[in-house]
Amino acid sequence: MNFLLDSFAWLQESLYEGVVQPIAFAAGQGHLLEKAYEGTGWLVVGLLQIAVLLVVIEPLQRQWPVEAQPDRQAVRVDVLYTLIHRLGLFKLVMFFTLDAAFEQGWGWLRSMGWPTLHLDALWPGVTDLALVSFFIYLVVFDFVHYWVHRAQHQSDTWWALHSLHHSQRNMNMWTDNRNHLLDDILTSLLLSIVAVLIGVGPGQFVALVALSQLSESFQHANVRIWFGRVGDRLWISPRFHRRHHSVGIGHESIRNGQTVLGGCNFGVLLPWWDMLFGTADFSLRYEPTGVRDQLALGRDYGKGFWAQQWQGLLRLAGRA
Repeated sequence: MNFLLDSFAWLQESLYEGVVQPIAFAAGQGHLLEKAYEGTGWLVVGLLQIAVLLVVIEPLQRQWPVEAQPDRQAVRVDVLYTLIHRLGLFKLVMFFTLDAAFEQGWGWLRSMGWPTLHLDALWPGVTDLALVSFFIYLVVFDFVHYWVHRAQHQSDTWWALHSLHHSQRNMNMWTDNRNHLLDDILTSLLLSIVAVLIGVGPGQFVALVALSQLSESFQHANVRIWFGRVGDRLWISPRFHRRHHSVGIGHESIRNGQTVLGGCNFGVLLPWWDMLFGTADFSLRYEPTGVRDQLALGRDYGKGFWAQQWQGLLRLAGRA
């Protein structure tokens, strides 16, 4: 563990001193060096994640694919989404647009006496056990993420944006970041607020996000893999999550004889919440993915990045 942490620190320091710091000075942004160093850490995480995708998950997709991937353009667009998010461009935009307001808001709450609940300090000795502390935050974070994800599927307004994520009919290891930018901004803000309120440390937050992103990339992979009857109930597998993306299954429910927004398998890392709240579907099937209205109504979700973002805005305005 110490070797991994030291290696990460060395990569971050080297990239910061050799690339990021000179760019910051050249751009006249020397006052942002602390944030630049933090951003370099996210960049290292993203580079390592992409390396795992290419070296580990891509061979699995070739070895045990669920289906052929004829639409290479759709896959290339998903690659673009992944690069935007994993290499820090999205976080950079968030920093220059919303970070100051976030910090000011949190500072105001602090001045009003709003406390931070350090969950790992509620049990004596837990703060000294790094893995136990990390697991506590992971479970709580995942519980919140489950309800955020359910809200994305049960609100007509939010679904207008989130449906872009489900419109990929050639689901693959790059699909996780295929989201409308407004959807990503809202989700990121909510999870960041929760992280601050429950006392997740900066290092823990990076580790939580990195683990979640890598696991979600694997869940979306075009692989015929599951973890067995027991394993699938401990951690979400590609088969379990593919059910969530299945046409007419993962984002629809039947109530009083009517088809409404809903679905199944909303968990992000742990299937426990789906099991607890009755939304789990462990069927051993690999259905086609996409949104029903793509087939039934021919709804256009866009082919390229900007077209997809524009169509999302039109859906949000009720014009598409």
